[in-house]
Amino acid sequence: MSTLEIIHENNDYIVVNKAAGLISEQSPYEAVTVENQVFNHILQRKRKPYVGVIHRLDRVTSGVLIFAKKKSVLVMFNTLFSSRKVQKTYLAIVKNKPAKNKGNLVNFLRKNTKEKRAEIVSSKSKDTQSCMLSYEVIGKNEIGYVLAIQPKTGRFHQIRAQLAHIGLPIVGDSKYGSDVSYTSLSICLHAWKLTFEASDSKELITYEAPLPAHDFWVFDTV
Repeated sequence: MSTLEIIHENNDYIVVNKAAGLISEQSPYEAVTVENQVFNHILQRKRKPYVGVIHRLDRVTSGVLIFAKKKSVLVMFNTLFSSRKVQKTYLAIVKNKPAKNKGNLVNFLRKNTKEKRAEIVSSKSKDTQSCMLSYEVIGKNEIGYVLAIQPKTGRFHQIRAQLAHIGLPIVGDSKYGSDVSYTSLSICLHAWKLTFEASDSKELITYEAPLPAHDFWVFDTV
């Protein structure tokens, strides 16, 4: 079982480096979740911990995850996220070389609930959502190319589906077409940085999650 890796903690919230393989929030079907880990951590010093789930990462994704320790803080972060004042930067490893070193992807996405996957479709309809992201190649190794990705929207499996749609499935992501094996319950997608504006000082705050300890994440910058 993975241990909780804390990036930062204060009286209002706790920032952790989520391990791939765990789901973000408590579930009756999961013995261990990141929310459980955070709750047990706070319980060591507080008799009745409050843990507010601000945002989530897919089970197969690692990286920065923030939990509120007060209801008011949860409300504050919910407002920041809903107004798109939080910038997320992910790193992904893809086998194929992108046609361009940087670019913007704008698509229509449909959630296939039965197959638990997202589908990129050609036109807008009542069951689609627009999805947007920007990417840039920042590294290379024997496995492939490392992309820094900034999603502009927060759709289900958005990064995975949009990259696969242009022939760049994320390494290890067999659901979206990758033919490269990676570790169990994990793909090469890492929530690397999260930036938001402090409510009091208006200062930009950034939290960064260390890269997974795997040879695939050793690369040369370009």
